[in-house]
Amino acid sequence: MPKTSPGEFFQQVATETRKVVWPTRRETAITTVMVFVFVFLASVFFFVADMILRFGVTWILGYGQ
Repeated sequence: MPKTSPGEFFQQVATETRKVVWPTRRETAITTVMVFVFVFLASVFFFVADMILRFGVTWILGYGQ
């Protein structure tokens, strides 16, 4: 593989950067809201799973009441 000069490298980087399609403000806002919703849902899921496991372990071992 031939070596690339620093000038060629930066030219290639600039060419690839021009190909990037940046999201719109609306797409960014929707994606951000979706992330917060899924983080909330995941936290509720893990909270419920933790409560169930804690109840089960407490019931099986018979202490912690």
